[in-house]
Amino acid sequence: MFENLSDRLTKSLKNISGRGRLTEDNIKDTLREVRMALLEADVALPVIREFIAKVKESALGTDVSKSLTPGQVFVKIVQTELEKAMGEVNEQLDLKATPPAVILMAGLQGAGKTTSVAKLSKFLKEREKKKVLVVSADVYRPAAIKQLETLASEVGVDFFPSAVEQKPIDIANAAIAHAKKNFFDVLILDTAGRLHVDGEMMDEIKALHAAVNPVETLFTVDAMTGQDAANTAKAFDEALPLTGVILTKTDGDARGGAALSIRHITGKPIKFMGVGEKTDALEPFHPDRIASRILGMGDVLSLIEEVEQKVDKAKAEKLAKKVKSGKGFDLEDFREQLVQMKSMGGMMGLIDKLPGMGQMSEQVKNQMDDKLTVRMEAIINSMTPAERARPDIIKGSRKRRIAAGSGTQIQDVNKLLKQFTQMQKMMKKMSGKGGMQKMMRGMKGMMPPGGGMGGFGGFGRR
Repeated sequence: MFENLSDRLTKSLKNISGRGRLTEDNIKDTLREVRMALLEADVALPVIREFIAKVKESALGTDVSKSLTPGQVFVKIVQTELEKAMGEVNEQLDLKATPPAVILMAGLQGAGKTTSVAKLSKFLKEREKKKVLVVSADVYRPAAIKQLETLASEVGVDFFPSAVEQKPIDIANAAIAHAKKNFFDVLILDTAGRLHVDGEMMDEIKALHAAVNPVETLFTVDAMTGQDAANTAKAFDEALPLTGVILTKTDGDARGGAALSIRHITGKPIKFMGVGEKTDALEPFHPDRIASRILGMGDVLSLIEEVEQKVDKAKAEKLAKKVKSGKGFDLEDFREQLVQMKSMGGMMGLIDKLPGMGQMSEQVKNQMDDKLTVRMEAIINSMTPAERARPDIIKGSRKRRIAAGSGTQIQDVNKLLKQFTQMQKMMKKMSGKGGMQKMMRGMKGMMPPGGGMGGFGGFGRR
C-alpha cells in the first residue's frame, strides 16, 4: 500500500535525517524531492502547497535548530504534517441514536460500495457487537440486490429483501420499520452507484436522504483514482451532507494521492479503508498509523490488533504447550502457521506493518511474494499425516510424489524442508531458558544482506 510514495519519501528524508544542522539550503533540496514525491503520488496541488509551506515553517523554527538531532526532528515534522493532512485521529462512526442507527452508503458505480456494505456490517457485528440489518435500494442494477443478499449470508448478518419494481424510498421505509420491530441496532442502506453530474439520480438520493435521515452518510470511493477521488467526494458533499469516506482498494494503490487529498479538499474524514477483497479486509483509518507506514516506520499497533482478532488463541496456546513439553514442532504445525499468516493479509500484509521493512531491497521484496506461502501450503497438503509428523522419512520417491501432487518441483520440496528445519530449531530455542532472545538471535542469522527472511528467500518468484 502506497509503495511508490513510501519509497520516494524515505529516500528523500534519508539524506537529511543524519544532518546535525538544518539550513534553508539543505531543507530546500529535501523539500523539492518531497514535493516531487507528492506530485508523483497524484496528491492534489493545494494539498502539496500547504503541506510544503507548513513543513518549511516548522523546520526553520528555533526548537529544531537547538535540537541535538535536527535531521530526525525534520522527519518527525514531515510525519506530523502527513497526519494533519489526513485528519490526525481516527474518527469513529457515530451510532448514538435511537435504534436503528441508519447508515446510508453513496458512491460511484464500481467503487466497491456493495462489498463495503458487507465488510462494514461484519465489522460492526464482530467488533462493535451490533445487531445489523442490510438492505439494497439499488433498483437499477438487477444483480445488486442478489449480490448483497449473498454477501450478507456470507458475513452472517440479516438481509431485508427488496425488488427492482419498488421505489428506493419505499424500500428504505419498509426496512426501517422491520428494523424497529425486530430490535436491530444498525441498518445499512446500499444505494445505486451514480455520477454527481446526473441531476435526476442526485435528486433521487437527496430525497432518499431526507426521508431516512441517516446518522452516517458514507461516500465510498476508489483509492486508485488518486486526487479525482477527492474531487468526486467534494461534488457529492455539495449535494449530500456526507459524514465520512470509505476509501476502497487501498491494497492496489501504490501512490496514496486519494488518502492525502480527501480530508483537505472535502473537509470530511476517511473513516475506513478497504485493504483487500475478503469480507474482513476493512480497517479503521488511523492517519497517524498510515503516516508511519508511508515513512517506512511500520504500524505495530494495527499489527497487534490484527493478531488479537485473527489469531486462533486456543491453537496458539496448544502449540506453545506442545513446544514447551518437548514434543517438537512438526509440518502440520508449520502449515497451521502459514494459514494464520494468510488470514492476516499474507506475508506482504505483515511486512508492510513492521518497522524498517520499507527499506528492504527490491530483490528481497520480490522474494517475499505471497504466492510462495500458497506454494508452501500446497506442498504440505500433498504429504501424508505420517510425513507431516516425521519429515525425516521424506526421501527420493516421496519427494517426487509430493512435488507432483502440489504442482511444484523437487527443489521446492527441498527448500520447504530446509525452511522447516530452521523454524524447528528456532522453536527449540524458544522452549528453553531465555527463549525469546535466543529466537531473535536465530532470526537475525537467517537474514540475508539487505533484510528479509533468508529461509523464505529461496522460494523467490519463478
